[in-house]
Amino acid sequence: MTEKTRYTDEELEEFKVLILQKLEKARKEYETLRADVMNANDTNDTSPTFKVLEEGAYTLSKEESSRLAQRQAQFIKHLQAALVRIENKTYGIDRITGKLIPKERLKAVPHATLCVETKTK
Repeated sequence: MTEKTRYTDEELEEFKVLILQKLEKARKEYETLRADVMNANDTNDTSPTFKVLEEGAYTLSKEESSRLAQRQAQFIKHLQAALVRIENKTYGIDRITGKLIPKERLKAVPHATLCVETKTK
């Protein structure tokens, strides 16, 4: 029996559905985070002491939301690249060794381009 060199069209379709679901969820989270970053801070009704504390906490929260939004945008790009690999029928192939990445890994990390063994080397 020969070793598989790529996933079947049916298997690729399954991965595509999974990726599209993750992509939809990631886009919603990105929009929520982006909205958090864009919202203005309203501390007009608090005393000056608490206003400073609230503004400091708001700034930290805004910075964290910004970092998370950047990470989410990167995740979206990786998912979109995985969709391109599905269309090219190169999805699930380790980019270093050329062997198939196990299905379990791709279900857990659908944008993976390396199998666990390659990644740990």
